[in-house]
Amino acid sequence: MGKGVKAAVIGGVFAVMVGGAGYGAYNVVSALDGGGGSGAAGSAPKSGPPSGDEVAETTEKFFSAWEKGQAATAASYTNNDAAAETLLTAYGEDAHITGVKITPGTASGVTVPFTVSAKVSFEGKTEPLTYKSRLTVVRGETTGRALVDWRPSVVHPELKQPDDTLVTEESASPPIEAVDRNGTVLTKEKYPSLGPVLDTLRQKYGDKAGGTPGVELVIRHAAQEAADTPLLTLAEGEPGKLRTTLSVGVQAAAEKAVERYGESSVVAVKPSTGEVLAVANNRADGFNAAFQGRVAPGSTMKIITAAMLIDNGVTSMNGPAPCPDTATWQSQTFKNLTGMEPNEGATLANSFLRSCNTAFIKLVDEEPLTDASLTAEAQERFGLGRDDWKTGVVSFDGSVPASGGPDRAANAIGQGQVQMNPLNMASVTATAITGTFRQPYLVSPELDGRELATAKGLPQSTAAQLKQMMRLTATQGTAQEAMAGLGGDIGAKTGSAEVDGQTTSNSWFTGFRGDVAAAAMTEEGGHGGDAAGPIVADVLRAGG
Repeated sequence: MGKGVKAAVIGGVFAVMVGGAGYGAYNVVSALDGGGGSGAAGSAPKSGPPSGDEVAETTEKFFSAWEKGQAATAASYTNNDAAAETLLTAYGEDAHITGVKITPGTASGVTVPFTVSAKVSFEGKTEPLTYKSRLTVVRGETTGRALVDWRPSVVHPELKQPDDTLVTEESASPPIEAVDRNGTVLTKEKYPSLGPVLDTLRQKYGDKAGGTPGVELVIRHAAQEAADTPLLTLAEGEPGKLRTTLSVGVQAAAEKAVERYGESSVVAVKPSTGEVLAVANNRADGFNAAFQGRVAPGSTMKIITAAMLIDNGVTSMNGPAPCPDTATWQSQTFKNLTGMEPNEGATLANSFLRSCNTAFIKLVDEEPLTDASLTAEAQERFGLGRDDWKTGVVSFDGSVPASGGPDRAANAIGQGQVQMNPLNMASVTATAITGTFRQPYLVSPELDGRELATAKGLPQSTAAQLKQMMRLTATQGTAQEAMAGLGGDIGAKTGSAEVDGQTTSNSWFTGFRGDVAAAAMTEEGGHGGDAAGPIVADVLRAGG
């Protein structure tokens, strides 16, 4: 069986989300015993969850040593004393945090919330620091001691990765005042999911925007591409103004839309220019999956596959695309969504609007198509998969590798080895409806002279057919319910993707309304129209 291929397919297999290096929640796999003592000699180690008294005693000793700046001692009360000592040492020496006072809250079982009050002093500047965090007490596996389950977030909730640390110094980049396309100020407080984007914009354009640096306490992230996260300002720098392509109206709608579903991301672009109008994420890990995600897009990929079929003369919008119950490609059997009626006389438009997998599987075997045809279509027509997009922030511009075996068929319906994110799929829709590839961007290339990626785009006849098929999908097909109530010229494509170990599929949706194209992805969101569809519809409604 080819990589990423499943026997029973419902709209596509969802690939593993990949962030930066080592991205993901930090988790100590086994409870290592720290230093500072062990169980009683000659007695069997204790087992079972720590008692209330043990939780209280361990946290008291840990907090006391932390307050006194005794990093090694505090670390000895954790199950990863080496990592704990490194971060707690940096807390005092690199972050210059002193006068620490920790106030525990009411324990809930083995979990203890607490409040930290301290001060940060650097080069004659001092500011108070207050924040809340929590820890969990676990049983050491070898000695049976009650120990703090170590993770960086114990020290500060914004520390998410094992090697993230705290530093107080003159800012690496001057602050920026980011504004939208009409000059309205964009802040993390008003648009929370823009936080990582604004930090990255500051890192990249702070010097170019004309500001001067201040002094800050920041989180220095382990991932090389991740910008510092400011926590406290000791001395104000002078911000430079940075104009973005965002629209506060569309951004506000995007922020609100993703709040409805956990682990969701959405992007909106302006097809006539490539300008990004909104980017929003609702993710527990803070990852900008909208721009950097690498996931199988399910049946939204059929936009590109349909373009390949039309451009290579295999069929056309009104040409044949039979939709049998199953289709077999090199010993791999593919199926349709449960309940889909087969239609041997279906046209491409009909199979597209119903999202028939088997129609596309059968057609990828036609002459003159080869293993590389879909890759060529994606790269040459849609500008994908060449690693040359320069959006203004870190982004991934899709991957459609040439695949043989069962993956050739799986790729055609957004499975196999294909990887995309909402930014990519919003761009795909923009290219499909205009016929012209315009690389998405968040900051004008005029600011730093970077060259945007180019591609030859689509023949106008192909674009006209794709746009009409997307219109039919929005008004008569699988996207009808999600797009109901939207006026104007609208179109869409749905996608859903099963994932091993999940009971609910992941939801994909891309669509357009006038001169706005948007795409969304929701993990475990169900079918395309269930979660991602309403998100896109809300964004398109605001963008109109």
